[in-house]
Amino acid sequence: MQTTITQRVEQLRHWLTEQKLDALIIPHEDEYLGEYIPTYNQRLEWATGFTGSAGMAIITHSHAAMFVDGRYVVQVRKQVPETIFEYRHLIDEPPMQWLQEMLPQSAKVAIDGRLHSQTWWENTSKTYGQSLDLISIEHNPIDQLWHDRPAATLSSAELMTEKFSGQASQEKRQQIAQQLIQHNADAVVLTALDSIAWILNIRGTDVPSLPVLLSTAIINADGSAEFYIDPARLPENFSEHVGANVRVHAPDDLENGLTALANKTVMIDPATSNAWIHQTLDNAQAKRLLQADPCLLLKAAKNPTEMAGMKACHIRDGVAISKYLAWIDAQVASGQLLDEATLSDQLWVFRQQDPSCRDTSFDTISAAASNAAMCHYNHLNQAEPSVLQMDNLYLVDSGGQYPNGTTDITRTIAIGNPSDDIKVPFTLVLKGHIALASARFPKGTTGSQLDALARQHLWTHGFDYDHGTGHGVGHYLSVHEGPQRISKVGNTVALLPGMVLSNEPGYYRADAFGIRIENLELVVEIPTSGDMTMLGFESLTRAPIDRRLMKTDLMTDAEIAWVNQYHQTVFDVISPALEGDNLTWLTQATAPLIRD
Repeated sequence: MQTTITQRVEQLRHWLTEQKLDALIIPHEDEYLGEYIPTYNQRLEWATGFTGSAGMAIITHSHAAMFVDGRYVVQVRKQVPETIFEYRHLIDEPPMQWLQEMLPQSAKVAIDGRLHSQTWWENTSKTYGQSLDLISIEHNPIDQLWHDRPAATLSSAELMTEKFSGQASQEKRQQIAQQLIQHNADAVVLTALDSIAWILNIRGTDVPSLPVLLSTAIINADGSAEFYIDPARLPENFSEHVGANVRVHAPDDLENGLTALANKTVMIDPATSNAWIHQTLDNAQAKRLLQADPCLLLKAAKNPTEMAGMKACHIRDGVAISKYLAWIDAQVASGQLLDEATLSDQLWVFRQQDPSCRDTSFDTISAAASNAAMCHYNHLNQAEPSVLQMDNLYLVDSGGQYPNGTTDITRTIAIGNPSDDIKVPFTLVLKGHIALASARFPKGTTGSQLDALARQHLWTHGFDYDHGTGHGVGHYLSVHEGPQRISKVGNTVALLPGMVLSNEPGYYRADAFGIRIENLELVVEIPTSGDMTMLGFESLTRAPIDRRLMKTDLMTDAEIAWVNQYHQTVFDVISPALEGDNLTWLTQATAPLIRD
């Protein structure tokens, strides 16, 4: 592999010489700027061998560097040849700063505007445009050099009926049209794949774990739409499904469609749209109105049909998780300490027993013992997966995609009898999870204002975790959905009824173990005896939390009552689908927690 990477870097350097350029930037992103990237768009992997979900490479005539964040400092050394690339920290050593130090004044830096957001382009131009000459290239050299590039997997569109969506596409487009009218805009360019899938009530399998179609859309102020996708991918009844005035165009016609917006006011989200689109609009002398994607809040606040679907799919998902947890306990009891890959594969087997499960919602994190201390660990990136360790923990973070919802659940499982050194932080994480799940808060509250509730008990003992507490989750869409989140980082988006967020505090001890407890929560209105209606959370996830790791002497009566009530609910909705040993296991796993 190192020989191959060496050859590819040399080819890119030859291209730089031909084009009279000094450096090439290779981001992880593709032109859709999504979290998940199809195999045929993995340009960073082609050039470096790196398979992580975030990173950037820079190649000059004499140097090459690979930038990753803290999640991938181990993985990058295993995958990217150190004889070719320097290893740099994406946050502590910003790539453009490194490049500025490496190159002389006014050096020419090649940037494919399709692979960077407009926000990135503007910030980079403002900060480094005086010292570096940033050149927007028309053709990406990797696309020209990647001769064995896999074919794109372009699926046929799946039409999502109102039985699942709860709202017709035409009605959704009118809601967007009203926003455009309020902002005196003529159209909005939608580039986020989940926004396009949501507004047209369609799904697909173009991207792993994300049920979308690679496409672009323009919604006009009269509610009509221009949809850029191969018409052959749409079923015959597509027009009837979406309603009148959705015009379908070939993807290659997008530039003409953007140019046709000349002299019009066009709303566009600079964070989710690539710089090439903005440059094309500027060339057409369109007036860009930089606003957040107008679908975001509408999509995030689920309607009653979507909420009912999310609840239903979590019950089916909980059946699979319960069978899986029972199976793990049985394997350990029989002396079988399985490896992470076998465990991950078996979880998918249980999910597939429900024929409605279409896909995972992300790559399963199957982490034994010390591997669980890496928040985004992936056993597929290891030379060989690790095996379970007695008297330690196993952490599994996984999710499923169903036609009526998306799931995301983390459970930390006792393997053998872990010591109090493990049980104490587990209980502190649980206490934070319960505090957040039980929160009551007024309308207008943001997730950032609630974040400390999940950390307070860890903080008391001098512990913390270096990730957000919660992210939004889509309805049969992205498992990581904005704009809402729960984190230390400031977020001005108020939580609204119908939003779904994860509740996932954790604790990670390097080279020892990792703990995370994650449920999905639905924001609901809570009647009170006071003057105002409050908001709170209703847990959607339906699977036991490991009672064996709970130290009841650290828990209040209210916290024990919460666990017992939660487990009773889990038993009530899951038990009808279980029998035999699985039902016996569930009965034990949800038995009332009694103070030691």
